Amino acid sequence: MLTKEVADNYILILKSELIEALGCTEPIAIAYATAKAKSVLGKSPERLEVGCSGNIVKNVKGVVVPNTGGLIGIDAAAIAGVIGGDADRGLQVLESVKKEQYSIIKELTEGDFCKVYHLKGVDKLYIEAKVYAGNESAEVYIEDAHTNIVKIVKNGKILFENKSGDCNDPKLAGDKTLLNVKDIIEFADSVDLGILNELLERQVKVNTAIAEEGIRNDYGVSVGKTLLENYGSDVTVRARAMAAAGSDARMSGCSLPVVINSGSGNQGITVSLPVIEYARELKVSEDKLHRALIISNLVSIHQKAQIGNLSAYCGAVSAAAGSGAGIAYLNGGGYDAISGTIINTIANIGGMVCDGAKPSCAAKISTAVGAAILGYELSSKGKAFKSGEGLVKSGVEETIKSFGRVGKKGMEGTDIEIIDIMLDK
Repeated sequence: MLTKEVADNYILILKSELIEALGCTEPIAIAYATAKAKSVLGKSPERLEVGCSGNIVKNVKGVVVPNTGGLIGIDAAAIAGVIGGDADRGLQVLESVKKEQYSIIKELTEGDFCKVYHLKGVDKLYIEAKVYAGNESAEVYIEDAHTNIVKIVKNGKILFENKSGDCNDPKLAGDKTLLNVKDIIEFADSVDLGILNELLERQVKVNTAIAEEGIRNDYGVSVGKTLLENYGSDVTVRARAMAAAGSDARMSGCSLPVVINSGSGNQGITVSLPVIEYARELKVSEDKLHRALIISNLVSIHQKAQIGNLSAYCGAVSAAAGSGAGIAYLNGGGYDAISGTIINTIANIGGMVCDGAKPSCAAKISTAVGAAILGYELSSKGKAFKSGEGLVKSGVEETIKSFGRVGKKGMEGTDIEIIDIMLDK
């Protein structure tokens, strides 16, 4: 039975998770850290140092940093943050960078202004940014979430320290341990949409805009456009194509924002655009679409909470399972159909590796959404993989835990190996 406490918690989770970000969240987190460090310093730095965990390195290495003129890399993100970033804008920190600053950023990346180093033995999402001007210095430390500042230091004196940070405070971000599929469905059916409509309308508008941009123009290898050009315009193709096109644009430096999910723009795209396309095909009401998006978002967050924001387990899998759940709901499916869709999806592609943020993410998203659609089609006919078949356990919750364990613990060695390969070790 859904209690008011749980319902209020779900609202808090959605409000803290569904926020706008400009560009891939890992380089943006670096830019946010350096922009914040500059503001603490109170003047333009003469040099800066940035240390990152392996997973941050992995997700910055191959993605274009927006508003830099097409630059790639940790140093580009860090320098953009101090040259034109505005830390008050959070994950939209680089929105304030001006075109005339692009040449300055590029010039500084070619010199010794910024020192970058790989940190080992730290949290998977960890950034430390240090800026210097004369004898003065400022340091900002981020851990576990992209804007989760855990320590600020100026001239050797600690100004702020919170070991968990605000983003991990259940009173501010919601308690994700309370998430379960049965309650998520009941919440979606019963919540007063007036509380969440603005949030969900923004997700539809913003994520649709970047997908349409990806369809209109050539970004990356144009996975979204290629799908439409070669496979027709059936809703199953459009669902894959729009999600892929959004990633095409985002991974190649498009300056349009995305409403994220689980700290990821690609996951925010994957969890929403297929549901939006199915809603248009089925001609459902806006209210029905919004309730379906509540399910898709929370189902994705539920899975990722057990894996962690960054791992070797590709987040497109959990996000696509969420979108499949939303599609099942749009088609009138209840708990059994939604649970079967989730099980079928993750049993199929659970374990797809994350080898960093880059243009090929669009292809992985297309594959994941295709698996989710197949998962729904099977589930709608009463067919779902059974307990004992590989990692599938008894029921959807146990199966989510099973794959969560693989993503968090089982793939730790895989993650290290992927990072070493990417760093040519």
